[in-house]
Amino acid sequence: MSRVGVTRAAIVIGAIGVIEVCCRTGVINHLTMIPPSAMFVAAWHLLGMGAIQRDLLFTVTNTAAAIVIAVIAGFVAGVILNAVPRLRRIVDPLLAAYYAVPTFIFYPLLVAMLGLNRAPLIAIGAVLGVVAMTVNTLAGLDRIPRVYLRTAAAMRMSRIATALLVQLPAATPHLVTGVKLAVSYSIVGTIAGEFILSVAGLGRAMSLAYNNLDNATMYGLMLILIVTVTLINLGIYEWERAVHRRWGLR
Repeated sequence: MSRVGVTRAAIVIGAIGVIEVCCRTGVINHLTMIPPSAMFVAAWHLLGMGAIQRDLLFTVTNTAAAIVIAVIAGFVAGVILNAVPRLRRIVDPLLAAYYAVPTFIFYPLLVAMLGLNRAPLIAIGAVLGVVAMTVNTLAGLDRIPRVYLRTAAAMRMSRIATALLVQLPAATPHLVTGVKLAVSYSIVGTIAGEFILSVAGLGRAMSLAYNNLDNATMYGLMLILIVTVTLINLGIYEWERAVHRRWGLR
């Protein structure tokens, strides 16, 4: 492990240790937070429960669908906007102000339109992630050397072939950043939607535990969610490093 990795691990372990001591000594009231060790025990027991396994699968499936939709739609939108400058000049201000709009206000409307099922959760996750992918796709395409596009035109490649065989590989470093942000936003959107109104999922289970003052279940579920998201982000981080090394950016 690198020095940075050791330092990062030491900080995390130290923070957990401080919280453990504060909880055990009463500095942090047990009604507010349970010790991290108790969280681990609760998470371990919860993982053995069929209901929680189904909730975890429900959340992971919805999040994965939202990510796929956001990444594909964001890339396609970025390519189209890059190819149509007039349309881009119209849309650019909207993209810049997009995250100032509280997107979750549309969730009840999505439930009314799509029903009380997984579809509204996937939609809100995708809607949150798609713009991050679009913006980073545009940034990547703007930095492609023009000689690449002139070569594709000289070879009489179609728009689709140029996008897939020339623009996509050349813009990869920026696209990875877009994927990373799309994943983060899609996870937030999907789980937050489960908190608001859902038939299943980790967000719904945490909301019920919170309303029932069941701290052990709530913090156990939080730990499961944090570990799952951390593993996903670590995987994306390693992928990003590999891409940057290949392109000589690190």
